Amino acid sequence: MMSFSRVKTSIITLAFAFLFFQCGGTSSSNANQEETTDAVETSSVSSNEASSAEEVTLVLNTGDALEYDKNELRIKEGQSVTLALNHSGQMAKEAMGHNFVLLKAGTDIPTFANEALDARENEYIPEGNEQVIVHTKLIGGGESDTITFEAPPKGTYDYICSLPGHYSLMQGKLIVE
Repeated sequence: MMSFSRVKTSIITLAFAFLFFQCGGTSSSNANQEETTDAVETSSVSSNEASSAEEVTLVLNTGDALEYDKNELRIKEGQSVTLALNHSGQMAKEAMGHNFVLLKAGTDIPTFANEALDARENEYIPEGNEQVIVHTKLIGGGESDTITFEAPPKGTYDYICSLPGHYSLMQGKLIVE
């Protein structure tokens, strides 16, 4: 369990980061995010192949703020999914890094986030944690990471940024139909 002083420090850090970026952040990151908001594409491999052989590419953008540009992503069960995470900001990952962590259905997000606090050496992904389906690396301003995975069974799955303090604002739902 996390100590009160550690929680207090995380809250103060989060509040400082939020105020700093609201007062002095750049507006160009929002423009970049709006341009790619509709950049979700789906294509079939072949009309003769089963629907589970479809591929889908998802683009998720973030920047020097505590937000993803989408809070809901939709895919089909069994699809091959390529997810690109883009950080359009300017800050280094040590200051305002982000990742995409897809969690199994039913994962208690605050509990997972507390475990992630102690996984700094592993980019805030707890080693051996069976709740993680897939994740990107931690990226900073101007960086991107792409992962490919098979869509899990039908259901609703949470995705978060696991950097300490970010999950409360940076989360969304992956809906598998």
